[in-house]
Amino acid sequence: MIKSRKFRIALMTGGAALGVALTLAACGGADGVASPGEGILVGGGSSSSSSSSTPGNGTPATACPAGLLDGGLVANNTLRACQLPNLITGDLVLNKVAGAVYSINGRVQVGDDLGANPAAPLAGSKGTLTIAPGVKIFGSAGLDYLIISRGSQIFASGTAAEPIIFTSKQGIEGTAGANAIGQWGGLVIAGRAPTNVCPSGVTPPNVACSEGQVEGTNAFYGGNTANDNSGILKYVRVQHSGFEVLPAKELNGITFAGVGSGTTVEYVQVHNSSDDGMEMFGGTVNLKHIILTGNDDDSLDTDNGYSGALQFLIIKQRDNGGDRLFEMSSAGNAALISTPKIANATIIRRSSVASMGIELNSGTDLAMVNSVIHNTSSTSAFGINMIAAATASAAPSFNSVYMSGFASPFGSFSSTAALNNTVNTASIFNAGSNVTSAGTSTLADFVNGANEAAVTPVTGTALTSVSATFSTTTYIGAVKDANDNWWKGWSCGLDSNPC
Repeated sequence: MIKSRKFRIALMTGGAALGVALTLAACGGADGVASPGEGILVGGGSSSSSSSSTPGNGTPATACPAGLLDGGLVANNTLRACQLPNLITGDLVLNKVAGAVYSINGRVQVGDDLGANPAAPLAGSKGTLTIAPGVKIFGSAGLDYLIISRGSQIFASGTAAEPIIFTSKQGIEGTAGANAIGQWGGLVIAGRAPTNVCPSGVTPPNVACSEGQVEGTNAFYGGNTANDNSGILKYVRVQHSGFEVLPAKELNGITFAGVGSGTTVEYVQVHNSSDDGMEMFGGTVNLKHIILTGNDDDSLDTDNGYSGALQFLIIKQRDNGGDRLFEMSSAGNAALISTPKIANATIIRRSSVASMGIELNSGTDLAMVNSVIHNTSSTSAFGINMIAAATASAAPSFNSVYMSGFASPFGSFSSTAALNNTVNTASIFNAGSNVTSAGTSTLADFVNGANEAAVTPVTGTALTSVSATFSTTTYIGAVKDANDNWWKGWSCGLDSNPC
């Protein structure tokens, strides 16, 4: 254990492209919570709003804000790239600056890893990164990525008119293309919430279950603080990400690793990741108004005892890419199985890959309500496939779920496990109320039509008993009708707004 800790710190602090840490302001203790806007501001005052990835007037900023390196001009010399340091401690605030964008060069780490226990943090310094509405941040290569360490925070609060955009250099220059993936790393948030990655003999949740290592990078996650707060992601887009950093190890669009329920994640889109759109490794984080489009592996992947909830979720694969809509698993100590809760999702399979719509494996007990699962691809795929539940008394549940377009709604593996056959998968789905496995879609793209609107939803306390975070609704699916426009303006690729 001691050897592992020393090795981790050496990796985290060594090899940075700049080789320096930026300390802009002192924090009030290693675990003090800093509010957005505290600390030294980087950048000027407010500027005109724009969600476009191209410059407004073609005039680059004359210089970068103090504390950031000048990375030169990009986008045909119309924008100045201002490079973030590789280690951010203290408070760093990125304001929108006319003629400037911010760049990630290599691994950019917010804060030292302060360990699993907030009451006894490891030696090091907290970092707080605050990002103003309309700011754009790009990476140029696969090893360019941003990671928020345990004990540190990100406050990325955009608006519908001015979302915060994490993208590639090609995205900034307008040359990324409709199917561009894997052009930079992605966003990783590591927290102190429970996981089932435990040493031998330890039963979760336990602070000792804290040595999970984030896939694709040398960062650790986990702890025993269910309401751990890693900050805010609101009106944020992450696009063209997910590069392979090690053989068979790719960064996702956004990786939530042991992230706690004190973290706010609302109005967030991941578009065209070469790996998963979002992946949860344990943790308790809850999400609302989420869009996952064009991602090349699984759109949503949950693992290691994840127990949070998602409501208002649009998933739409692109025609020539994507694997599963959901891959939900629970590797690790079975004393803490994965129990994701999903409400008001509209998930659309379009992939040419012969795969599943939803795959539940290694003991995931999904509760899915008020949702639409639709297939438009001619490639063979099962709608739902299950492997044995983690416990004899627990099983996935489906209520007010409308499935359409699958020639074979229920899949099977060549195994004799309890849920590992078509009959039992079907019986579990059909045990729910108001479920349809072979419906006729009347969706207008991802917007409910008459058949979806006719399904009786789960409402009131029946809905909030699944998760107290759910807002009660009177419809199934993510988008009630043509007047329901929560996704418009800040997202891309779903209408005429380009990515």
